[in-house]
Amino acid sequence: MIPPRLNGAVSATATGPSGPPDDSVVEFGAYVGGEKVAAQGIPEAVRLVREHNHDSPVPDAYVWVGLHEPAAPEVEWLAELFGLHPLAVEDAIKAHQRPKVERYGDSLFVVLKTVAFVDHDATAGSGEIIGTGEIMLFVGPDFVVTVRHGGHCPLGDVRERMETEPKMLKRGPVGVLHAIADHVVDRYLHVADQMQAELEEVEAAVFAEVSSRDINRIYQLKRQMLELKRAVGPLQTPFSALPQRRMIPSEMREYFRDVGDHLSRVCEQVQASNELSDSILQAALARSNALANEDMRKISSWVAIISVPTMIAGIYGMNFEHMPEVKTAWGYPLVIGLMVVACTLLHRAFRRNGWL
Repeated sequence: MIPPRLNGAVSATATGPSGPPDDSVVEFGAYVGGEKVAAQGIPEAVRLVREHNHDSPVPDAYVWVGLHEPAAPEVEWLAELFGLHPLAVEDAIKAHQRPKVERYGDSLFVVLKTVAFVDHDATAGSGEIIGTGEIMLFVGPDFVVTVRHGGHCPLGDVRERMETEPKMLKRGPVGVLHAIADHVVDRYLHVADQMQAELEEVEAAVFAEVSSRDINRIYQLKRQMLELKRAVGPLQTPFSALPQRRMIPSEMREYFRDVGDHLSRVCEQVQASNELSDSILQAALARSNALANEDMRKISSWVAIISVPTMIAGIYGMNFEHMPEVKTAWGYPLVIGLMVVACTLLHRAFRRNGWL
């Protein structure tokens, strides 16, 4: 049974604005029985869908509206059309929300963090390795509204794939939620694998014979790993409980459990990579200190070697009249020989101890 507010929503908005500005509407569509039907605008799409659901014994039609970084009036217009909760609308406008799954009446509000591995050439100036964004979904009995912030993780491929498979479209708004969640979590897996490869490369560089001793890259990876952890961690609990919600049909619960399993795998991988980054950072610092100590030993050794002839030359350069061996013919070669012997013995001693 369709709620009364949904039956009267189209007529109630007929006197209002004809639709939101086109600047932020990426795409919209009306889907009936697993097929997309032509509609001139969002109000007409809503009218077609609700007329079909009202007359059909099985309400299998819905509207999917996709927005990208909309302004407040656009989201508020859709909120009036679909009866969205004001708190959820406020979150969708402001963005930068914590990942979550909340229920407002007969609709769900889902916030997903999107991540993407940024190419090294594009991050040379900023130092960012992972780009982040957000996807917010309003999922109701006969509508799906997606609000995307950031340029990462576009949903065009998801919509095209669903439109080519009527079986997926027949799953309704909950099927759209599953397809988007599965797409986002797959991105998590891809980024987590790339971060793991990046960490292994940095780890190999830290323990190489000639280390760069530059730990800036490690700090960047550590910071980006924490960013990835903040994106995936808060979703684990709500997505584990999502299959038990009444809005999720029984035939779709296995699909959401599969997404939850993939998300758990990502969380475990991110946690392991985060711990590995801690170990790599500590190893890099220890390696840097060891290299610094090695340099100091070499410098100290050469200073000690050079100090012997410096001391002898300084003594004999004081120009006192009564000094040993000053008047003898073999005094000069004796002093030079003493310098060479002393420096040679010191050099051999330092090499034997590993200082040179």
